[in-house]
Amino acid sequence: MFNKILIANRGEIALRVLRACKELGIETVAVHSTADANAMHVRLADESVCIGPPPARDSYLNIPSLLAACEITGADAVHPGYGFLSENARFADILSAHNITFIGPTAEHIRIMGDKIEAKATAKRLGIPVVPGSDGAVTTDEDAHRIAADIGYPVLVKAAAGGGGRGMRVALNEEEMSMALSSARSEAKNAFGDDSVYIEKYLLKPRHIEVQVLGDGQGNAIHLGERDCSLQRRHQKVWEEALSPALNQESRDKIGKIVADAMAELNYAGVGTIEFLYEDGEFYFIEMNTRLQVEHPVTEMITGIDLVNEQIKVASGAALQIRQSDVTFNGHAIECRINAENPATFAPSPGKISYWHPPGGLGVRVDSGVYQGYNIPPHYDSLIGKLIVHGRTRVECMMRLRRCLDEFVVDGIQSTIPLFRHLVDNQDIANGMYDIHWLEKWLATEPFEA
Repeated sequence: MFNKILIANRGEIALRVLRACKELGIETVAVHSTADANAMHVRLADESVCIGPPPARDSYLNIPSLLAACEITGADAVHPGYGFLSENARFADILSAHNITFIGPTAEHIRIMGDKIEAKATAKRLGIPVVPGSDGAVTTDEDAHRIAADIGYPVLVKAAAGGGGRGMRVALNEEEMSMALSSARSEAKNAFGDDSVYIEKYLLKPRHIEVQVLGDGQGNAIHLGERDCSLQRRHQKVWEEALSPALNQESRDKIGKIVADAMAELNYAGVGTIEFLYEDGEFYFIEMNTRLQVEHPVTEMITGIDLVNEQIKVASGAALQIRQSDVTFNGHAIECRINAENPATFAPSPGKISYWHPPGGLGVRVDSGVYQGYNIPPHYDSLIGKLIVHGRTRVECMMRLRRCLDEFVVDGIQSTIPLFRHLVDNQDIANGMYDIHWLEKWLATEPFEA
């Protein structure tokens, strides 16, 4: 086991990792920018190192500064959290060259799954169902038009590198194809430095279903069920739940086994998430995230398995001790992402939190790194906390969530809590009848006062 882990992140995920380390008896090192000097994870860590000024490129993305922090403190492992350098193969390689363990998969697996074209080809080879589309990047407009005609409109033009909805355009027919190609390539070039694009069939009303996996790199892998992340705005997840109200046990077991077998064959080490679009009873692979997900707590709530704890153990070289038969799903869990944003316009709302009262009680978890008097900096993602609620049934979970949202108070800034108060009372949400387009359509047709 490791002696000291440096946490190369900030906010609620840094605090989440810190807690897991403490429960394993491992010393922790917090790194921070000058803007995060008073952050909660910095206060609670055994040691802390300032790694630069507020801009992420000069601090949390600054590999030399992070490496120096490891050398100064004697950290023998780095947990990257999510975002920042969590899926950076070069960072994993550099740490390895300095005999520091990267708590995550191998650099090779990060590279494979970071390239969407390679990831799709790998998934197909491993027996994971994929969306119909081009076998690789399309190099000419003529090829793009031919492929689109073969698979049928509408189609989606997607950047081969990156994610987050950037470099993605829909072409409903042949007339729109040239503009979609040009626009997607331009945005991909600006965002990722790579204008390669590929084409997939565009599904009209899919759900976003992702399967949590855990492997040890020694040929053992299991799945921990799925999460439904269909409530999205601009391809960014807002509300996640497990298990999905759209799946039955048969379909859950089937896709879970496919994914677990694939990860065992790949010798995948650590946690990962296989993301699918799901429509008319069929799953279509879209990407794999080779890291911990923001929404991992809902899986922890229904399985009782600490994913960060397992990540650390596997990275230390331990074989997986959990068998698939050990995994049981208990009840239902929902996570709401609480952002420092105007809930109607989604404009950022940094500033000082004058009052902070999170909810509590049975089946309630709040993952957050903020506190009363904390000043939210304007330099980073607006996520300030996650409200995770568990119930024996989805109905009980929704009732508990409604109570928690009424109890949750954040003053001094605006937050997205009012948005969730509206959503929890919506009949479509109550019935579990929504797809990836539902939230944006609802926001466009039923605006509300914040």
